[in-house]
Amino acid sequence: MSAQVLDGKTLSQQTEAALLQRVEALKEKSGGKTPILATLLVGDDPASATYVKMKGNACRRVGMDSMAIELPASTTTEELLAKIEELNNNPEVHGILLQHPVPSQIDERACFDAIALHKDVDGVTCLGFGRMAMGEDAYGCATPQGIMRLLEAYDIEIEGKHAVVVGRSPILGKPMAMMLLQKNATVTICHSRTTDLPALVAQADILVGAVGKPEFIRAEWVKDGAVVVDAGYHPGGVGDIELEPLKERVSAYTPVPGGVGPMTINTLIMQSVESGEKSLA
Repeated sequence: MSAQVLDGKTLSQQTEAALLQRVEALKEKSGGKTPILATLLVGDDPASATYVKMKGNACRRVGMDSMAIELPASTTTEELLAKIEELNNNPEVHGILLQHPVPSQIDERACFDAIALHKDVDGVTCLGFGRMAMGEDAYGCATPQGIMRLLEAYDIEIEGKHAVVVGRSPILGKPMAMMLLQKNATVTICHSRTTDLPALVAQADILVGAVGKPEFIRAEWVKDGAVVVDAGYHPGGVGDIELEPLKERVSAYTPVPGGVGPMTINTLIMQSVESGEKSLA
């Protein structure tokens, strides 16, 4: 059996072409106003700086503007909250992204939750998570929302399937589980203290690796015919799941790189365009 490759890179490129048209239409309708995504980078972590740069480039590819705000590593929670409030009150800004992680002296959760719901295009607020979990309108957390879009684009059946999510982070594992539940999957959430993880992984019709450890989930744990989604990325181009031995016996899988990663940024940009459309229409 040759597995279907869930190609996030190609899907994100196709989506960008459509987003470019939407932004052009928005500019015409609003007298030339352009949607703006504000990115907040605190400190000088090189990986975070790279991610912020990638997001700025993605904005430009679809005709949006980005506002890059860099703050020193010594920034306090109060200073960051003040900057977020300033962006909340700026009508030119339609989306706010606080790059994770922030320096340890900052209360990250308080700062995430200070982002106005209608500008929470990265889906990181408690309010946004709660609304999404209750089936109400909210921007989904970018990585799990990107995964859901990828599954939908490739007509992966979710309803009635047993989905196993390995990882419970507030911006990936937990919202992923809720989104799958909304689509009528039966969901098991596993984590570092789960007893007999291999036995639970073996039950998965849909497996999501979101544990943050390179090839932590072994190929022999995964049953034939499963759909395998790897949300991890580590040096050497490997994810959280041992993918290579699975490629001939699962029904579908996300490549690493080129699967989930491009969909994360693409979802952030798509939700920023949506926010712009709502505010500028």
